[in-house]
Amino acid sequence: MRRRVAMVVIGVAAAIAFFCIDGAWFHSSARTNDVFDSLKTFSDVLTLVQTNYVDEVNAKTLIQNAIEGMVSRLDPHSSYMPPDLYKEMQVETKGSFGGVGIEITLKDDVLTVIAPIEDSPAFVAGIKTGDKIVKIDNESAKSMSLVDAVKKMRGKPGSMLRVSIMREGFKEPKVFTLKRDIIKIKCVKLKKLDDAFYSIRISQFQETTADEFRKAIKTIRTEMPSLKGIVLDMRGNPGGLLDQAVKIADEFIDDGLIVYTEGRIESQRMQFIAKKDLSTITCPVVVLVNSGSASAAEIVAGALQDQNKAIVVGTQTFGKGTVQTIYPLSDGSGLRITTAKYYTPSHRSIQEKGITPDVSVEDTLDMFIVGDKKTKVIREKDLVRHFKNAKTGLDEMADMKDMADNPKEDTVEPGKQAVKKDDANQIDKPMETAVSILKNWETFKKSLGKTGV
Repeated sequence: MRRRVAMVVIGVAAAIAFFCIDGAWFHSSARTNDVFDSLKTFSDVLTLVQTNYVDEVNAKTLIQNAIEGMVSRLDPHSSYMPPDLYKEMQVETKGSFGGVGIEITLKDDVLTVIAPIEDSPAFVAGIKTGDKIVKIDNESAKSMSLVDAVKKMRGKPGSMLRVSIMREGFKEPKVFTLKRDIIKIKCVKLKKLDDAFYSIRISQFQETTADEFRKAIKTIRTEMPSLKGIVLDMRGNPGGLLDQAVKIADEFIDDGLIVYTEGRIESQRMQFIAKKDLSTITCPVVVLVNSGSASAAEIVAGALQDQNKAIVVGTQTFGKGTVQTIYPLSDGSGLRITTAKYYTPSHRSIQEKGITPDVSVEDTLDMFIVGDKKTKVIREKDLVRHFKNAKTGLDEMADMKDMADNPKEDTVEPGKQAVKKDDANQIDKPMETAVSILKNWETFKKSLGKTGV
């Protein structure tokens, strides 16, 4: 009975805390006293707001706002999802939902575009990574929560949405009028490079990614029996589902560790081992990454690099080395919280650091020239309240004022309207380098000491 009461206090609201906590639970420990005192303070604040605020405010709304604030201030990747948003998230992971196709985050309390989903209304209209969202329809986005912003941008296919965007080089916000559509995320795309090589692009890791990938490999083997190499392009891939990343890595690795996780509780400490399979990909592989390659994409790149199954080309990856678990709640809402950190087969933590390419090639999505200054993109280490990388135990939270590692450079989000070096001829240097490596495979792997690939 006492356990049930405690759960009600924590999960429902502190507004009724002092009515339902019995004496035995209250006196059980000093820690419980601290919790009760804090809940009592919350209850007092809630009562004062309900009684004295200029407009009448629904208690449920106030409590949900408090929960959102509590969770969102833990780290950049934990969040509370009200029932409608949680339902949308479940739909989205299946690869289809109604909206305009913008992935967003809060950067310095400003709604910022992570990336437009390829071929979506936002992508076609020209919305770019790093764009600042000033208004959604006619409502100011200032101080708007991430949850509210997503809810406002999702909607019935065919309906219209006006998004006001501020971007480097704009003198004033520009209004983009978008027509909502069914956003179907095709996670895997094939491109034949020539008679010997294929590029496989993975844009994110959703429920269908591994199945799409296997179909792509089947197509390649049918169309090109004499395949000599693959470019696995994961640039700009923000990550996704851990199990899908493991399945993709397993397509290239026939034995050994893929990734392992370490958390505070036993259930969050897991190892993922490759399974022997006759269909394992054995041809030369080059993996393309950049600053937008995060989380699940870093798991795949790190596993293939550590197991000597590929040569990694590009720029330092994003550096998100934490695992989020989503818990369904009784009212239909959901809780996404960071529960573990993951490590590559060689025991590297990717948190803050990211994956260092074997061959460094500047990507036009990563580096820009603004005036006479070289600028760089935002990575995990630049986010407020990110986890610091530590070799042992659970890492301490980064200081809220933690700055980028190089104060001499200006920091901008990728995609801003700065002058990109290769805009004139749109040369894809990383892809060119990848193909060159495949064509000169033996020479390159010897120069890198990669005898196992």
